[in-house]
Amino acid sequence: MSSPERVYSYSATLMGSPILLKLFEDNQQAARAVFRLIKQLEDLLTVNREHSQLMNVNHAAGRHHVVVSEPVFELISQAKAVSLLPDSCFNLTIGPLVKRWKIGFHGDQVPSLSDIQSLLPLTQPEKVQLAPSSCSVFLEQAGMEIDLGAIAKGYIADRVRDLLRQMGIDHALINLGGNVLTLGSPQHAMQNAWGIGLQKPFGMPDELLGTIEVVGKSVVTSGIYERYFEQNGTIYHHILDPNTGYPLNNELLSVTVISDDSIDGDIYTTLLYGMGVEKSLCYLSTLPHIEAIFVTKSGEVILSSQRQFRFTLLDTDYHLA
Repeated sequence: MSSPERVYSYSATLMGSPILLKLFEDNQQAARAVFRLIKQLEDLLTVNREHSQLMNVNHAAGRHHVVVSEPVFELISQAKAVSLLPDSCFNLTIGPLVKRWKIGFHGDQVPSLSDIQSLLPLTQPEKVQLAPSSCSVFLEQAGMEIDLGAIAKGYIADRVRDLLRQMGIDHALINLGGNVLTLGSPQHAMQNAWGIGLQKPFGMPDELLGTIEVVGKSVVTSGIYERYFEQNGTIYHHILDPNTGYPLNNELLSVTVISDDSIDGDIYTTLLYGMGVEKSLCYLSTLPHIEAIFVTKSGEVILSSQRQFRFTLLDTDYHLA
């Protein structure tokens, strides 16, 4: 029987990110099962390769329905519902704009206004037709593309959690390159919560703004410093406003969401980013299961509440509001 003080770490590179699994037993079988599941789901959901169920849907845009597996259909359905919320900044049909901007990929540049205006009609989520009886999806207009990049990691993290529980593992941490999901608490005599670092915006990779302590929660951060480029003194980041086609411009540097499910973290980081701090705080007062940490361009760190986590500020360039 291995000591509960010992942490076993397993890693792999999947979905273009380093994936980290932490367990309190040497369980190679569980690690292999986790990485195999992530690979299977990535193959279903990715738009970064020609052959995936999602790309089959995109290639058939304007022509015909495509039958997809139940998990893919459920995720597309959920993404469409969130996209259709009033004033939602989440948009599953943002794909053509993402590809045109290429932010975080080679060749990023500011598109012309005419390019943006020509692509905006292709980013209308109401034109995604869903047929539950046949699990089929149809994009009404040629050139439309679904991009689940804003929600796929959260969905996959939740499925990994479910798999670990099925295998009888109740204490673990999975980090899917920004989506951190914890099961239970660390099995350490001196540690009763998981400590997760919150990166300092535009800092070095190992520079922390602060730490978040959670038990059995998901922590997801979305920030403008994660993928961006600079041109003529202006920073262009990857969080696009579906109404304008340009990067969102408000007071925020990042939003971190603490929730039970990682998919909620993905959804709400985007929704809250679009709302800004004031509207978000009002909105969150009606959602007791969702909490958030906002980091502003003026150096403020604003907590919606601290029912499910504890935050410790480490960087003196910032202050708690």
